[in-house]
Amino acid sequence: MSAVDAGYRTVFTGLAAIAPNGSTTERFWAATLNGVTGIRPLTFFDASGYPVRVAGEVPDFTAGDLLEGRLVAQTDRWTQIGFVAAARALSDAGVELDDIDDYDISVITAASSGGNEFGQREIQKLWAQGPRFVSPYQSIAWFYAATTGQVSIGHGIKGACGVLVAEQAGGLTALAQARRLLKEDARMVVVGGTEAPLGPYAVACQASAGLFSQRDDPARAYLPFDADANGYVPGEGGAMFIVERMTDGHRLTADRLYGHLAGYAETFDPPPGSGREPGLRRAITHALDDARIDPADVDVVFADGLGAAHADQLEAEAISAVFGPRQVPVTAPQCLVGRLQAGGAPLQVAMALLAIRDQVIPGTPSLSVLAPGCQLSIVRQTREAPVRTALVLARGYGGFNAAAVISAL
Repeated sequence: MSAVDAGYRTVFTGLAAIAPNGSTTERFWAATLNGVTGIRPLTFFDASGYPVRVAGEVPDFTAGDLLEGRLVAQTDRWTQIGFVAAARALSDAGVELDDIDDYDISVITAASSGGNEFGQREIQKLWAQGPRFVSPYQSIAWFYAATTGQVSIGHGIKGACGVLVAEQAGGLTALAQARRLLKEDARMVVVGGTEAPLGPYAVACQASAGLFSQRDDPARAYLPFDADANGYVPGEGGAMFIVERMTDGHRLTADRLYGHLAGYAETFDPPPGSGREPGLRRAITHALDDARIDPADVDVVFADGLGAAHADQLEAEAISAVFGPRQVPVTAPQCLVGRLQAGGAPLQVAMALLAIRDQVIPGTPSLSVLAPGCQLSIVRQTREAPVRTALVLARGYGGFNAAAVISAL
């Protein structure tokens, strides 16, 4: 069944973003619209021996100031960010959980690097001090489902819960799973993705792909679609949402309506050397078909924008193949925060919803010279514009592709 059948909508009624250039939604959004970067020299550890020197850190997120000490001791920074964002999203939606049956609410999150910092710290204790010094929470804090579990436990949520792992694409896949749950019997889903992949072990794992930007200048390190692109900058943060089922005869719990998930599709790239086309174009066309709209109905594309020349070229070709060369505004504001893995696509969805709310397209201020062959109409500076429908793209390492259509109601 299509998302628009029988008057059905998957509606965003609450959202919360935590990002390197703003640890609250409105701070993040104001910084993004004003082109304020959150990329800065990496401070979480001595990165002198690593192939990356800058990162998108959230400098003013201190878990001890926001969460109970018990929860801080049990969780990794990635889960702490997700827990705070989920609570803020519930507050933003004005949801009173006491008024909803515990089994009518679900939690779905995306994860990528998991609780890497917590796990590394406890393994170091094991080798340096012995097993008696390892936290009993090591068994769960590193696990991909830790954020889902802690959010569901903390808020007494007992509906169907889960976690999706597809690197950068996972955040959109989580939204699709939330839509499935709402179509079945869930009344509300807490959904999204966050990431904190800036510990030594996590950075070492990412470095193996050879896609890091090795530049030290924060302003020129992460340059999606630029002729001088050198790779991506890692970052932490993400976004969480409250989504509800809206039908002709169903009253929403929340009063605020940001927009709805009008369409979604996912594909997987064929094996390298197969000669077959990468799957991003198919993901775009299938998402538009799912939303029952034409390419001309899309007001802006929030691109994946890896910042690596070949990957950006492939994405530009996919966008141009569907919309025509330079026929749709394209933006990559993540140049201001870094690549957030499982938190990246949710943050882009938050930007799409806020762009619809405020009728504005955030820019890509890092862009200086468009890369040869990228026939895209890149929005360089924030501008006012009619925005009713946005397309959000995400690609995960290893071949994952996802596309989501976000529309006004």
